[in-house]
Amino acid sequence: MDLDENVNTPTTRLLTLLNVSALKSRKRSRDEDSPAPEKLNKRKTVKLAEDITLNPGPSILHDETYNDADDEVIGGNEENDDVDLQGTYTSPYEQHYGPNTGLVSHASRSSVDQRCWTSSREKVGRLPTVFSLRNEDIIPPSKTLAKKTAISERLRSSFQAQQSKQSSDQRQVQDDLLSILSAHLDLYHPALSLEDHRSVREAVALHALDHITKKRRRVLKNNERLAHAKADSIPPPEDVQDQGFTRPSVLVLLPFRSSALAWLDALTTHTPSPAYQIENHSRFLSEYALPPDAVDKLAIAEPGTYPRDHIEMFKGNVDDNFRVGIKLTRKSVKLFADFYGCDLILASPLGLRMSIEKEKSADFLSSIEILVIDQMNALAMQNWEHVQYVLSNMNNLPKDSHDADFSRIKPWYLDGYSAYLRQSIFLSPFETPELRALFNTTLKNTAGKVRVQKIWPAIQVPESIDQMFVPFDCANPKDEPEKRFAYFTTQLLPRVLKSAVQSVNTVIFIPSSFDFIRVHNYFRKQSSMSFVVLSEYSTNQDISRARQTFFSGKKAFLLVSERFHFYRRYKIRGIRNLIFYGPPEHPQFFSEFLSFPFLDDGVEASDVMSRVVYSKYDKFRLERIVGTKGVKGLLEGLL
Repeated sequence: MDLDENVNTPTTRLLTLLNVSALKSRKRSRDEDSPAPEKLNKRKTVKLAEDITLNPGPSILHDETYNDADDEVIGGNEENDDVDLQGTYTSPYEQHYGPNTGLVSHASRSSVDQRCWTSSREKVGRLPTVFSLRNEDIIPPSKTLAKKTAISERLRSSFQAQQSKQSSDQRQVQDDLLSILSAHLDLYHPALSLEDHRSVREAVALHALDHITKKRRRVLKNNERLAHAKADSIPPPEDVQDQGFTRPSVLVLLPFRSSALAWLDALTTHTPSPAYQIENHSRFLSEYALPPDAVDKLAIAEPGTYPRDHIEMFKGNVDDNFRVGIKLTRKSVKLFADFYGCDLILASPLGLRMSIEKEKSADFLSSIEILVIDQMNALAMQNWEHVQYVLSNMNNLPKDSHDADFSRIKPWYLDGYSAYLRQSIFLSPFETPELRALFNTTLKNTAGKVRVQKIWPAIQVPESIDQMFVPFDCANPKDEPEKRFAYFTTQLLPRVLKSAVQSVNTVIFIPSSFDFIRVHNYFRKQSSMSFVVLSEYSTNQDISRARQTFFSGKKAFLLVSERFHFYRRYKIRGIRNLIFYGPPEHPQFFSEFLSFPFLDDGVEASDVMSRVVYSKYDKFRLERIVGTKGVKGLLEGLL
């Protein structure tokens, strides 16, 4: 067998970690026997990122780390936790994440790897869902759901007090989601409304806190068992595998600092004062909220100036480069904790990627057991590659041992199977092919997964508008950009240019940034084309000039990228003709652009023309415009 071919196998990497850990342990023993000079005893620190300092002192996984009374986890005094000291696992948490879980058997893993799922439509409360369970899993979907009592009693009582102040609809939404989350199924919710976003965020935050609570309680109980065994001079118990390679177990990916602030509010809703103290809260507000002297134009704008979804998305601090660790104890929520000493990480994909690339290590993501990605539509508008990069660095064997006590690490971590137990929670107001592909191909949770469905209504537009959906044939998704460009330049655009009415006051809306660049370059090569552009890179001066020249009629065409409208949301006057190079990802953009012509006086619906170019691969986007029922008719001849 060629050694070079097997140097990167999980077994080889794990043995390397064990050897390094053993060497470090022997070195510490020698240092204790012969004290070194005082200057060598100073503790060294390693910087993970500009605002986070790591301390390679006693391991966060080592028993001594949790001997301090303040390090008891939230809910640590609770008596009934479904876990006894003899290693009997009765709760959904222990059955899923316990050291001897049956969910990582060879048959289970093979079924997931081969994507052998059995799907069925089920109603969870008021939520229409699609369950995907392994073929060999004979348990009915309804039996896999957990009861509300799966939440720790202390957290549950506080949550119920909060629910008593909410409407019955909000309570129902939270209870339905918690029944899925507490069963540790993957959840994909691509139909999250503005009205429900806060309630859903609080429910997911409660689930994350409950997970951390149960994990740390198991560690503390095993610490107590080991201490008693040592005091009584008896052999230590062997069933104490309760940890991962590193401490962080929950990762929440978010687009903006304002999103992190909202998530902290959701977390602290379940840890109210005076029972809990939030440490470094003032610093967090100074870094994640707007400066005291800053003016948020979205917050002070007159009602109706900006759409509500735009205000909710972009109010506050919209910096997209951040990461912060949060440590939870019995009495406090400690913000800005070291990554290797925290329980939960709030971060943007860009912030994590820069940290990983700078340190050349993603070990702090090796033991993530719950992944939450919120506002996925905003992340798709930023840079989807950052999300994929972070996911590719999760649940891998670490490069360094980080002083881990390998006798306490769960077997399925050592076997490299943690990805098969990680629970992923995806939240978005709508669905895209990228999100569905992520859900279908990258999630390996052997417990199963649930996708929330939505019946989309058709967007209402004035009947007199000359509206037409224009299909083009395409048999392969890889050829779709070429086919779309060819149809636009050889068939649709020439017809538009032949019309004296349609060849002026025309906006061409382009969803994809790559398509936008391609169409822009095509227009630049046509000397007879009079046009201006609005893209996400346009300066304020460029925007003002483009809007003015188009409105005055000096330029016949205006090219607009969807990212520009997502970030700026300007109202554009002077439009009489609309060409959608593809259906917008955001359905509200379609209705907004069709409303812009009526900003000008004297415009009738019959004066407005709209053309939407589409293929069968635009199903998700079309569905949000013409409705779930209407999309079937549009695609009937293309499928």
